[in-house]
Amino acid sequence: MNTLINKTLSSSATFAPLALRVPAGIIFMAHGAQKLFGWFGGYGLEGTGKWMASIGLEPGFLMALMAGGAEFFGGLFILLGLLTRPTALVLAVTMVVAIVTVHLDKGLFISNGGYEFGLALLAMSVSLLVSGAGRLSVDSLLLSSRQQNKSPALA
Repeated sequence: MNTLINKTLSSSATFAPLALRVPAGIIFMAHGAQKLFGWFGGYGLEGTGKWMASIGLEPGFLMALMAGGAEFFGGLFILLGLLTRPTALVLAVTMVVAIVTVHLDKGLFISNGGYEFGLALLAMSVSLLVSGAGRLSVDSLLLSSRQQNKSPALA
């Protein structure tokens, strides 16, 4: 169990993941807020749920809650660098679902409703899944704290 926790929290000791975490976290949070709360011109849970049901994602309200929750809270966790790898996995799956169910048949370009934006967010998520949170992250602080508190008898 300790090995799994350490692998989940560990990452490269660089600042490079921070350059992905900040914009990805902000973008995911904003899109989640549109779905959950109707902020930034969004439709909230009710409107998003009705739209999701209309494209075959049933039950629409639950799908909107899951997508909005993954994006808003996942974006917050990514921004903070908290549980980055599992959060990035959830966000990557969310982007694959969005690409396949909404955007794929419209082609690549966002100007036609295509999947290029979703693909960019998918790439950011996969990169964070592989690299971890990097420096200046809650994951790094948690791992450092775990290592400092490790009993010599358990080492």
